[in-house]
Amino acid sequence: MNRPLIVDAHEDIAWNILALGRDYTRSVRETRALEQGSENVARNGETLLGWPEYQQGRVAFVFGTLFAAPKRRSLGTWDSQSYETFDEAHRLYRAQLAAYHMLTDRHPDHFRLVRSRADFESVLADWQTDKQTHPVGLVALMEGAEGIRTPAELEEWWQMGLRIIGLAWAGTRFCGGTREPGPLTRDGHLLLKGMAEIGFGLDLSHMDELAALQALDRYAGPIIASHANPAAAVANYEGNRLLSDAVLRRLIERDGIVGVVPYNRFLKAGWTESDGREGITLAHVADMIDHVCQQAGDARHVGIGSDFDGGFGLSCVPAGLDSIADLQKLVPILRQRGYSPEDVHAIMGGNWCEYLRTSLPEE
Repeated sequence: MNRPLIVDAHEDIAWNILALGRDYTRSVRETRALEQGSENVARNGETLLGWPEYQQGRVAFVFGTLFAAPKRRSLGTWDSQSYETFDEAHRLYRAQLAAYHMLTDRHPDHFRLVRSRADFESVLADWQTDKQTHPVGLVALMEGAEGIRTPAELEEWWQMGLRIIGLAWAGTRFCGGTREPGPLTRDGHLLLKGMAEIGFGLDLSHMDELAALQALDRYAGPIIASHANPAAAVANYEGNRLLSDAVLRRLIERDGIVGVVPYNRFLKAGWTESDGREGITLAHVADMIDHVCQQAGDARHVGIGSDFDGGFGLSCVPAGLDSIADLQKLVPILRQRGYSPEDVHAIMGGNWCEYLRTSLPEE
């Protein structure tokens, strides 16, 4: 079999375009050279993403996020992409979705917005030709739903191309989130009801365990965790950011998919940048994949959700990774662990492709 296609279920591309001025038609090398010694690197690390690297790594689809932080949890991000009010959040999220439209309109040979099954199949068919380069399909995912002021706005978001919504980053008015636990609220239930009626996918990443379990029991639409490692596979982990086995098992029962994150803090509890990269390798990423597969009894419920350029860069990912193209280095590691070629293709991108094929509207 040929090298597998990769689908990456979580990249903060629009945030980086608007907050940092990054141009993802450039190569990783070009961006790093331009940003050397800059505030961009000081705050967000050296980039791991670039269009030539998407081509080298056979990255066919990316779930491009809409993300803005509440000012109370901005964590040093630019004020231009953080909010205090729901109206401010709405404006920021709209601007990021517009950035994806602008990117795909200006560079249709590089990026295409994927809103339907027909869009998905068109991009996939291009990657199955022997052309030298191919467009990367972008699927819009909202991380934290504060940009949706009322459920009545959901239809407008759908028409603009949004296809997946995560209710939390930090805690929101909809549910508890990372480091801010809590259940689904009344507003959360109402938003889920509206999402299901239209057909949005639900992303459990960042949701508190209680809220995630409630959503798994009550949300009728497709459910994923775009970027969330299994907590039980990270020794001595404490917190509510990673997925408990209770959530993981229920997600598998709902035929969901988990995107594992090659971020050192999510691979080794207590890791800090001063520890260096050398002690963490892609074998640790494979451990995350193994854990999900063991819980599922198959390789059909796990994929990749890199979160690259999402608040960290080169110095915070496992040794052996220099850019997203190097995710292909997972292939021989998985094969050595006994995964069949078919299973490896599923893990690297096939499972996410099946999710898109079954969850997107036909046209």
